[in-house]
Amino acid sequence: MKIGILGATGAVGRQMLECIEERNIEADEIRLLASARSAGRTMKYKGEELVIQEANEHSFEGLDYVLGAVSNAFSKQFLPYIKASGAVYIDNSSAFRLEDDVPLVVPEINGEDALKHHGVIANPNCSTIITMMAVAPIARISPITKITATTFQAVSGAGIGGLQELNAQVSAIHEGREVTASVFPQQIAFNCIAEIGSYNDNGYTTEEMKMQNEGRKILHLPDLKVTCTCVRVPVYRSHSISASVVTETKVTPDQARQAIAAAEGTKLVEDHVPSPLETSNQDIVYVGRIREDLCEENGLALWCCGDQIRKGAAANAVQIMEYLLSH
Repeated sequence: MKIGILGATGAVGRQMLECIEERNIEADEIRLLASARSAGRTMKYKGEELVIQEANEHSFEGLDYVLGAVSNAFSKQFLPYIKASGAVYIDNSSAFRLEDDVPLVVPEINGEDALKHHGVIANPNCSTIITMMAVAPIARISPITKITATTFQAVSGAGIGGLQELNAQVSAIHEGREVTASVFPQQIAFNCIAEIGSYNDNGYTTEEMKMQNEGRKILHLPDLKVTCTCVRVPVYRSHSISASVVTETKVTPDQARQAIAAAEGTKLVEDHVPSPLETSNQDIVYVGRIREDLCEENGLALWCCGDQIRKGAAANAVQIMEYLLSH
């Protein structure tokens, strides 16, 4: 059993390594792969120092699984070599998510899709994973036809650079220095930016369209319609989503609560409103404020929060690997 992590030094890659250790996955080798500038450095795993290797066309030989935490471009660049090695590639980028022969998987929702892979399995978008975890239990009662959502996305969604930029801006403000922005289009400290991704011709951003396009594939609902606004907020790790769903037949708030409480990977919260702080550094999606939508006859509104780096990315990828191992 040999596992590679491509992009091991980034926020998601580091979290993948932590998740493998936390979940006690038996591995004869963990191979850490990154760019040339990181080669030779080390990362801790089970009390040992693992040496980071430069990723190249020979890096994947002998591996059983490769967990990808790199950009679309690098994912596409290395895929031929991963396939040639015979390893299964579980990719966190968006490069292959909508390809017909690539399963797009959240194990608690559609884990069986992973078994139909042809060497590549895609990890969904972070906000999509967290939202789908919250609404999938409702969809099992009655298919969802529409979702209207607003995401409140932590700076961790932009990687380590996003976390560093928020820290730097907060320090600059407190010290009376000029605030500069490079990772985000505007100052993110003490601000909200309703602009994540590039714009499509329809006025929605690429990040916003992921909720519809990926949601259809995960829930097996090809006609699902989604209106989404993605907002970057000055929160470190966890994403939050306000979502209203419309179902084919009426689902009561009590039915939704019971389904969410019983679902694997979600936690129904009724004594307070879930927040990003309490959902950070763990893998459960918290769901609360379940109520009837006042504008839609078969509508429900809810609020959910989940750790973007973990369940929204690294932990979900590791769970996909676990699902394959267990089946």
